[in-house]
Amino acid sequence: MNDELRAQAQKIDVTVWVGKAGIESVRDELDDQLANRELVKVKFLRSARGGTDTAELAADLADMVDAELVETRGNTGVYYR
Repeated sequence: MNDELRAQAQKIDVTVWVGKAGIESVRDELDDQLANRELVKVKFLRSARGGTDTAELAADLADMVDAELVETRGNTGVYYR
């Protein structure tokens, strides 16, 4: 299943960007998008990361919206619900 989701994720565009306001600021937006589509791709901008790595931020955001983190690649995370 995860391989299939990863393949699908390569074809979708980023629709949520996390900036200096952090993951709290995009929580509702990601939750709404996951209600309407299977996969959502999130880009973590440098200003959002600070001293934290993308994988840690991505996992925290997944917990906040009760979604599965399919993968992180570079500064991008893919979510599934």
